[in-house]
Amino acid sequence: MNTLTAAINDYVEMRQGLGFKLVQVEGLLKSFATFMDTQGQSWVTTELTLQWALQPTGGQPAFWAKRLSAVRVFARYRSATDARTEIPDQGLLPNRPQRAKPHLYTEDEIANLLAAASALKSDSGLRAQTHYCLFGLLAVTGLRISEAIGLERQDVDLQQGWLTVRGAKFGKSRLIAIHPSTRVVLEQYAKARDEHFKQAVAANFLVSEQGKSLSGSTVRETFRQLSVQIGLRAPEDRTGPRLHDLRHNSESRIIPHTDLRALKSPENTQSMPRPMRNNQRPSRERQQAITGTETRFSNWWWP
Repeated sequence: MNTLTAAINDYVEMRQGLGFKLVQVEGLLKSFATFMDTQGQSWVTTELTLQWALQPTGGQPAFWAKRLSAVRVFARYRSATDARTEIPDQGLLPNRPQRAKPHLYTEDEIANLLAAASALKSDSGLRAQTHYCLFGLLAVTGLRISEAIGLERQDVDLQQGWLTVRGAKFGKSRLIAIHPSTRVVLEQYAKARDEHFKQAVAANFLVSEQGKSLSGSTVRETFRQLSVQIGLRAPEDRTGPRLHDLRHNSESRIIPHTDLRALKSPENTQSMPRPMRNNQRPSRERQQAITGTETRFSNWWWP
């Protein structure tokens, strides 16, 4: 292992130890190390870094800037132990990323999405049930897609009505209360899943037809196809409503309580107000209890 590769490994390990996931950055830096090795260079230079960052030819400026930024931050770290290190200037490949405009789903749009998901074809029918439950959970809980597909069976307490989200953003975990109607649907799914797979499969609560954990890219592609089918976007559109946007519609938020398990059940949270979004005025609907507001969302589930 050359010195630069070892330094990158140490850097990634150090940052991850501090709580940063660096999923994309780790891959980019390893690619950079391979490139530098082929160039016979063992320390960071601005010229070669820029040459690497501008790959692939014809790529998006935002992607090039992201590649350069990953090396720039590493170079700052590396310069403390290798004086030969050149830190690429901040002005190289300037790019201001544009945040995606969130799509606020209507209830009809969510209902249509779930109806389309329930009609997905597969030999066992489990694909339809899995995506129905997944999209529904995103709509009523505000989970991120990675959190939803990462839920394990032990994280879904259907008796008490809790979801345990582990290792979420910044490595934190949290509890989410779910409405009784949601619990019923998840129980139906768990029963169908276990009847389909007689032997043990992945530990995930939501699984694929093969009994494996769901792939985020596959789920997003399925969503894209369904969104075209129900008219949320045109077939040629490269952008449009995202799964992540379902979080902006969810009425179910983290209950602001220091000891959630002391509440014992979601029914005991009726007097607790929901956290408000920034610059948002309170409304009667948002001042209702969990069972009151989530009843509206329960209409999306299977009868």
